[in-house]
Amino acid sequence: MSRQNKDQKVDNFRLALIEDRTHKQIWALRFTRASFLVTVISIIVVICLGLFSIIAFTPIRTFIPGYPDAHTKHAAIRNAIMIDSLQNIIGKWELYSENLSRIVDGKEPIRLDSLIKSDNEASVSSKNAGKLAMKDSLLRSNVKEAEQFDISDDKTRNLQIEGMHFFVPLKGVISQGYDKVIHPYIDITAPANSVVMATLDGTVIFSGWDDETGYTIQLQHANNIVSIYKHNQILLKKTGDKVSAGTPIALVGNSGSLTTGDHLHFELWYKGEAVDPTQYINF
Repeated sequence: MSRQNKDQKVDNFRLALIEDRTHKQIWALRFTRASFLVTVISIIVVICLGLFSIIAFTPIRTFIPGYPDAHTKHAAIRNAIMIDSLQNIIGKWELYSENLSRIVDGKEPIRLDSLIKSDNEASVSSKNAGKLAMKDSLLRSNVKEAEQFDISDDKTRNLQIEGMHFFVPLKGVISQGYDKVIHPYIDITAPANSVVMATLDGTVIFSGWDDETGYTIQLQHANNIVSIYKHNQILLKKTGDKVSAGTPIALVGNSGSLTTGDHLHFELWYKGEAVDPTQYINF
């Protein structure tokens, strides 16, 4: 009888909290092996998901060693431009040293225009004339087909945006101007809670929060024009709203991680390319 009780498998357990003096049971929890394992695994999964969410959707991820932030990207662009400039300088010094040695030896110095001409002739002569003619005919046919839809008409494209009247989004001081490579937008400094207005009639295609740019709103306008307003304190419009030029859409603020003061980060895009807003708007 005792052997049977000894070999009997225990499946149910109870965890109890009992007062030491009176032996009164204060709290008890009954569980099985399976429920205990499920509970432990669930807790581990929830903790892992919580840690992942904190790292993925908060600025904490920028503290991870090796994570590229906006400053790193800007530094990479500046370094690439610097490397290209250094390569040009090295090429000029090599040409200078070569000409200096040729002059010392009594030879004719090399001219830059002759180098360009020789490189062009070498590249052309190395290719088959028949292939070049075929590529030229294909290029002409593609250009002709594109012109049917006014895709390559530069004059029409420039007149569309230049002929439009833009409303000034914010009255303030331009603290940082437009740079096509490093800073393809402008920053306008103004007091906090100044009203930000839509520059053209359009539709709100995004209105929400971003960790780096804070409260951001984007407007889609006619003729493939998009305007973007970042680092706002409050957004006054939501996605899908129709707005008119001069309509208040946000209030100036200092939201997001990539900001050092109250200002408006303003972008103007035309046919998928960032353009200089100061060329079309009188700030």
